[in-house]
Amino acid sequence: MKTPQSARPKNTLHTIARLVRYLGRHKLAMAAVALLVIVSSMANILGTYLLRPVINGLILPGDMRGLALAIAGMAGMYLLGAIATWGYNQLMVHTSQQVVAQIRDDLFRHVQTLPLRYFDAHTHGELMSRFTNDVDTLTEALNSSFAMLIQSAVMIVGTITMLLVLNVPLSLIVIVFLALMLLAIQIYSRRSRRQFREQQKWLGSMNGFVEEMVTGQKVGKLFNHQEQDMEEFRRRNEALRQASTRALAYSGMMVPTIVSLSYFNYAVSACVGGLFVLGGGMDLGSLASYLVYVRQSAMPLNQFTQQVNFLLAALAGAERIFTMMEEPAEVDEGNVTLCNVREENGALVRCQAHTGRFAWRRQTADGETLVPLRGDVRFSQVRFGYVPGSPILDGIDLFARPGEKIAFVGSTGAGKTTIINLINRFYELDGGVITYDGIDVRDIRKADLRRSLSMVIQDTHLFTGTIADNIRYGRLDATDEEVEAAAKLANAHSFISRLPEGYRTMLHDDGANLSQGQRQLLAIARAAVSRPPVLILDEATSSIDTRTEALIERGMDALMAGRTVFVIAHRLSTVRNSQAILVLEHGHIIERGDHETLLQQKGRYYSLYTGRFELE
Repeated sequence: MKTPQSARPKNTLHTIARLVRYLGRHKLAMAAVALLVIVSSMANILGTYLLRPVINGLILPGDMRGLALAIAGMAGMYLLGAIATWGYNQLMVHTSQQVVAQIRDDLFRHVQTLPLRYFDAHTHGELMSRFTNDVDTLTEALNSSFAMLIQSAVMIVGTITMLLVLNVPLSLIVIVFLALMLLAIQIYSRRSRRQFREQQKWLGSMNGFVEEMVTGQKVGKLFNHQEQDMEEFRRRNEALRQASTRALAYSGMMVPTIVSLSYFNYAVSACVGGLFVLGGGMDLGSLASYLVYVRQSAMPLNQFTQQVNFLLAALAGAERIFTMMEEPAEVDEGNVTLCNVREENGALVRCQAHTGRFAWRRQTADGETLVPLRGDVRFSQVRFGYVPGSPILDGIDLFARPGEKIAFVGSTGAGKTTIINLINRFYELDGGVITYDGIDVRDIRKADLRRSLSMVIQDTHLFTGTIADNIRYGRLDATDEEVEAAAKLANAHSFISRLPEGYRTMLHDDGANLSQGQRQLLAIARAAVSRPPVLILDEATSSIDTRTEALIERGMDALMAGRTVFVIAHRLSTVRNSQAILVLEHGHIIERGDHETLLQQKGRYYSLYTGRFELE
């Protein structure tokens, strides 16, 4: 069972800077939002100030006509503020969705560049939580937080300015209470931020566990592990509950604290202001405006405290997203590419059409060099281990001549699949060299290296879509006729034709409505339609009966005539016609030869083959 890694806290300023860079791609929209927020805030501030002249110059003297005009003017100002508020809210929603879409694009693009080692160390649920929980919290914060921060800043600065204009001594009371509110926010935010990071970590952990349990429910039921799985779920759920409780407890204290301080501030200001009016140090209109400003002074802080949960969760989620985006990408320094070629006057010439012939193209100062793709693969003193200090392959030397069918046999863990993974450069070597047609595979661009290979593995993965779509995944421009021809070659056409919708039959849940053998037939058809120069079969026929397997082998032999084929199989009867059989044990090649030669040697292969024969 994989365990999630602890969240690595990043510098909050660094995270904010990354977000600002994304927002900076929409400068005009963000500038418009800022302008509309300022208009909305200033309408509120100026409307409040108008209470002073209205009370002193219109209400107290009894000027009803002037009062009606003043009310109409104030209504117009507040209407302008309301329109500005609607405008920046709509604009911010559209802009934030574009920003989040760009973050998703960048995240998914980077995920595709990560090495397999990264996915080996992280659960699927943990990775999925970046695209779901973390992005959702970030979306929620962006929808309101940017405008809210600008509005809060304008309101606080404007309100304090107007308080000082109305009465400087009385404003000192408000400034003291605002300082106490900011101190409370800082204390609670610092404590809750740590807990929100812990909450996000355990949320990813639980999602990963649930994803694994749903995927492996058949195995869980088979071994009656429901109780143990339930206990593990309770443990992670309890950890998430505790982290969430602590986070919300700290952040939840902010709102009542700020509200209590604002009420106390209003009461003190009203009492002291009343004394000022009675003593002649302040007029009634100024006090009325002043007290409204006192109430407004707490509003921006209340808005911030109401959104702080989203802000903290969004920052924690953004840290996790950007941490993943900063993971080192898969190393690819290759400059040799694969191209289609044809022969003209005895020389190879690049072309766009598929001719069945390929060449490696290396760009040089004098032009380009074309090396025919023949399928010559050689390992020289190759060393590799998935875990440092635990080698799987130790000084491997092997060669596969063009057009040969090479088979790897040996016990589980001997390194058979590892060799295939290294040919594809799914992992980087710890030592030694692998050459492909005399070219170091590290010099070949990975996309072109893998395009020259087609691989059929035991754990077949089918995508949601039709059967034809899944076969065509091997080559997206394949015609319906080519898809059907590939299916016939893989001996899949007969069972596909018997389905109600034929090639238009929809597959869901990794092809759960097909048998394991049928899924493997589709995987082989997918490899066949790609017309690969080199084919790799990793236990590809393990779930297919012997008769079907023989038909597939004949079809594959026709497809791969003149190409190199690598085969991994525990069923030794399937490798007898290989030109070379390599027997691996503990990361070393202990025997090499064809079927007859190895039987004559009466070594490990002989023991495996005769033992298998007796069991059958």
